[in-house]
Amino acid sequence: MMFFERLNRLNAQIRVQLNVPLSRYTTLRVGGPADYFVEIEDEKGLMDVLRAGKETGEDVLLLGNGSNLLVRDGGFRGVAVHFGRAFSKVERQGDHLYAQAGALLSGLSVRARDEGLSGLEFAQGIPGTVGGGAYMNAGAYGGELGALIKTVRIWDGREIRQIPGEQMDFSYRHTRAMDERWIILGALFALQAGDPRAIDAAMRDYAARRRDKQPLEYPSAGSFFKRPAGHFAGALIEQAGLKGLTVGGAQVSEKHAGFLINVGNAKAADFLLLMEQVRQAVYERFQVRLEPEVRIVGSDA
Repeated sequence: MMFFERLNRLNAQIRVQLNVPLSRYTTLRVGGPADYFVEIEDEKGLMDVLRAGKETGEDVLLLGNGSNLLVRDGGFRGVAVHFGRAFSKVERQGDHLYAQAGALLSGLSVRARDEGLSGLEFAQGIPGTVGGGAYMNAGAYGGELGALIKTVRIWDGREIRQIPGEQMDFSYRHTRAMDERWIILGALFALQAGDPRAIDAAMRDYAARRRDKQPLEYPSAGSFFKRPAGHFAGALIEQAGLKGLTVGGAQVSEKHAGFLINVGNAKAADFLLLMEQVRQAVYERFQVRLEPEVRIVGSDA
């Protein structure tokens, strides 16, 4: 209980929960418990949690919407920090929107539409948060967040800083924040004035395409694998004849082979075994090594 006691001395207002199943906080709906679980409401609270974790030697896992995360069945030995509703404020600054890390990208795109600001239409169906999306440069349908981010507010382990977008080294599913192990606190998006009706029509078009091509009715982490150079992961998996391949409750979607879905009571171990079977089959057929896009954390049961 060293962490709990140290945090209580730093900030007695923060509520710490014990052994919270992280399956509740990932879109795959799998994952064992975290030793400690904290819901963050402001930057001071986050700083206090990080300080307590560092001083007591506890690992810290940051959670947004858990849409790009696979937690092993043994759970996370440390502190899971959830950026929830209280850390999701969005404010307009001219033709820019500043959003805190916990803001959902889907909600941010709706806010942009309502404000008559164009640029975030592609993000309407991305199930992640601003923090996670900025951290790994999330994107869809040819758009990427990095192309819109003017500045990022980060914690570098010593202080809070504002990093210009051009210094974030945005590339495909990669940013400087990943290399430097920065924590994203928020991001400022540079948008353009537009007609809300045209923006809404574009968002509806993206939504229709998603419904038509993606298995939205099942829990998933979105595209499970990164796009290999010169290829599309889903196409390779389909051409390898792997649609419908099932391990326990985890399955290669028959609708979109790039998605691994939870068809019922899956365990993290099912996804890990299915992932390796897919990787091996694709490599044997095409000599292409698929790399997971999802982040895999925690310990085995």
